[in-house]
Amino acid sequence: MDAERPHPESVSLELSGCSKEDARTVFDALCACYSSDRCADDVPREYHEVRPTVWLGTYEISGDPRGACDPVRLDASVEADAQGGYWAIGRLRTTLDSLFTVRDLSTASGDQESELHVQLESR
Repeated sequence: MDAERPHPESVSLELSGCSKEDARTVFDALCACYSSDRCADDVPREYHEVRPTVWLGTYEISGDPRGACDPVRLDASVEADAQGGYWAIGRLRTTLDSLFTVRDLSTASGDQESELHVQLESR
């Protein structure tokens, strides 16, 4: 497997089961590592008091993470679902391991893509 890919691969990330503050912490930590459609001013908001909220972000995974990918503190655990190509999901998982304590909940593999369902906690 190549350490560098000739082009970026995107990974879609869904966060649920957490506060908007923890969602922002996860997104900000990953934005320090990879390009994303979530900018610094894109603050997660709760849109309904009763229904659960799911926050979405897309990250361009290419080569090694940029910048400092240091562990961050969460107030509570966060469930994360990631979908993307095998190489990109593997690279994202390695980065998540550097930022959080990661507990595998489930994985699914398809012909061209992989899905990863994990629980993130503070290290």
